[in-house]
This record gives sequence, structure tokens and C-alpha cells, in this order.
Amino acid sequence: MLEIEERVNHLDELMARLIQTVDNNSREMRRSYERSQREMQDFREEMRRLYERADERSRQADERSRQADERSRREMKEFRAEMQQSHERFQQEMRQSHERFQQEMRQSKRDSDKRWGELSNKLGTMAEDLVAPSIPRILKQVTGCTAKISYSAVRVRKSEPQNQEFDAVAVCQNYVFINETKSTLRSEHIDNFHSLMQRIRDYFPEYQDKQFIGAIASLYVNKTLIQRGENLGLIVLGFGEELMDVLNSPGFTPKLF
Repeated sequence: MLEIEERVNHLDELMARLIQTVDNNSREMRRSYERSQREMQDFREEMRRLYERADERSRQADERSRQADERSRREMKEFRAEMQQSHERFQQEMRQSHERFQQEMRQSKRDSDKRWGELSNKLGTMAEDLVAPSIPRILKQVTGCTAKISYSAVRVRKSEPQNQEFDAVAVCQNYVFINETKSTLRSEHIDNFHSLMQRIRDYFPEYQDKQFIGAIASLYVNKTLIQRGENLGLIVLGFGEELMDVLNSPGFTPKLF
């Protein structure tokens, strides 16, 4: 009986020790678990801070890149605008320079033609120097004749039906151009030339199948004389941009004699 009691006591002691050991181990495990949890939490917090710093650096880098791109685009836009302005200024300066050159050339030509016209007027060669070179252009303008002039001459003399000199004569297709040139034009010159044109076919029987048109020319013609000649169906020529210019109203159609 005593032996059994001793064994029971020994078992109780062992069980108590086992319980104590398990309890100690359990507390140690809890402490280890709690320590692991704290370490894990510290690790997670550290990782979170690392991620936040990395994200912040990435955002800063992106912002710097965006600002650099925006600055680059702005600088490129400003450069293009400046180049466009420079190109436009250059084009404008070129146009102005070209216009000035053209104006100077036209003025120089007008001055040269004027001096030549005045000299021709003094020498009595206006028909040869100013009117004759202008005839193809004048015929094209007033009649639409674009064909080659088949006959052209100055100082044409006719003896029938009476002695008469014509300053310039030209034939283009169906038209015969008759010109009288005066150094100083007066109203009686226009009337006399109109009367001559009414008898013009008597002087040129070889052109009976054609239409005659008359043109009276002078260096300077005032508006009254232009209107007088136009009312009689005559082309009125005066010194202008291209030697002799047609001074009649736009759309004027010459009388056919």
C-alpha cells in the first residue's frame, strides 16, 4: 500500500513538473510569438517607409521629367515661333525690296521713255520710236488680234486720190491700223483726222476687204481731247507705262471705217 502511494506521489510530481514545463514553454512560445509579431510589424513598417520614400522619389523624378519635357516643348515652341517670325520678316523685307526694285525700275523706265519721247518729239520721230513698237500690243488690246502683223510701215505716202502721208500703217488679220501722231495735239487735229478716216478707203484700195481703225497719238493728251477722240470712235494714244498707252475708257470699241 505504501509502495502504491509513493508511486502516485511520484506521478503527481512528474505531472506537476510536466505541467510546469509545458507552462514555461507556453509562456516562452507566447513571448517568442509576440517578439516575432513585433519584429514582423517593425519589418512591415520599415518596408512601408521604404516604399513611401521610393514612391516619393519616383514622383519627384516624374515631376522633374514632366517639367523638363514641358520646358523643352515650351522652348521648342518659342524657337519655332521665333523662326516663323524671322521667316516672315525676311519674306516681308524681300517683298518690300522687290517692290522697291520694281518701282525703281518702272520709274527708271518711265523716265527713260519720257526722255526718249521728248527727244523723239524734238526730232519728229515719235511715230517710229514710240508708236510703231506699240502697235502689236495696241491691236491686241483694242481688237483682240493676236496674229503676226502682216504689214507695218511708217511715213507711208499716198498720191491718190491726193498727196497724203500717214505716220504709221499696220495690217493684222482683218484690221488696218492707221495712225496720225502730233507733237502737240489740238482739237482740230482730231477733227481733221476723223475726216481723213472717213475717206481712208480711197487711199488703200488694196485693203477693200478689211476694216480700218484710226488712232491719234501725242505725248500728252488732256481728258477733254481723249473724250473728243473717243466720241468720234478714234483710239487715243498717249505716253505711258509701255511707250504709248491706250487712253480710251475701259471697254472702248473703236469705230470701223
